[in-house]
Amino acid sequence: MNITLIGIDLAKNLFQVCGVNRAGKAIFNRQVRRANLLNFLAQYPGVTIAMEACSGSNYWGRTLQKLGYTVMLLPPQHVKPFVKGNKNDRNDAFAICEAAKRPNMTTVTPRTLEQTDMNLVHRIRERRVEERTRLICQLRGLLNEYGIVQPRGKEALQAAMPDILEAVDNELTPQARIYFHSLLEEWRAINESIKQLDADIRRQCRANEACRRLTDIKGVGDITATAVVAFAGNARHYRSGRHFSANLGLVPKEHSSGGKHVLGSITKRGNGYLRKLLVQGAWSIIRYVDKSTDRLSLWAKTLIERRGKQRTAIAIANKLARIIWAMLSKQTHYQLA
Repeated sequence: MNITLIGIDLAKNLFQVCGVNRAGKAIFNRQVRRANLLNFLAQYPGVTIAMEACSGSNYWGRTLQKLGYTVMLLPPQHVKPFVKGNKNDRNDAFAICEAAKRPNMTTVTPRTLEQTDMNLVHRIRERRVEERTRLICQLRGLLNEYGIVQPRGKEALQAAMPDILEAVDNELTPQARIYFHSLLEEWRAINESIKQLDADIRRQCRANEACRRLTDIKGVGDITATAVVAFAGNARHYRSGRHFSANLGLVPKEHSSGGKHVLGSITKRGNGYLRKLLVQGAWSIIRYVDKSTDRLSLWAKTLIERRGKQRTAIAIANKLARIIWAMLSKQTHYQLA
């Protein structure tokens, strides 16, 4: 009847805690308030604790690890198939225990405080960039209502805005000029905020030894390096470079049956933000592939000739992910060639 595994369904103030024995039988499945959780778990020292990887899981994971518990963070999509009956807190907590007992279950480790700081900056920066994109799209649409159409490119539009506001030969009314001026000032404020966040990311990159090593890779800058370390840490919980790239959705979908293997486009599973950064890095390599003589660029050039630039960009992103995994897990430097 000894408790060997505890599954916790995290919430804001009221947690559902389920304890199972070695046979997988639930010994208890009860609600525990946030303030009482640590005191409750103190009755079961050294037990393995499983939680879904969600908001707050990294905090509780770090806290419980400091107290000597073994912590397993499970991806929510891997827990869902084990929910029996209707969805409720009791069934969710038991499903976490069921999923954690599977021998091949993928788990993640709680982020350190340094990783959490890096992730914080990236989340804020991502939101700021999205806000700027929405503002620019709205600005273009509103200008079009007055017969003013500008060429593509945010830099060109921002440079043209002062002349548009001062021009007397367009249909902008005095009231419209006031509003467009306000939008332009908002745009400038967002730009300054993004620049400050970029400077913070550069400082974080310089202060972290693993990030500095990753920036030696062609196509990997400060933003990508810190995003990778914030997401993967030392990457040792991934079995291989392919496992890491598959976790980022950079491997083909498979729909095979009866011995017939069918591969499609990439899965696009996992961390979409990091996948986007790796693809952008791949395109930066492709952009200068004709002027480069390093091994990665030469490989990319031959692949472009056979498969085209779009597929090559994904292939390079996949290769970058594998190189990053090898450097993080083995703590090596990038070998230039």
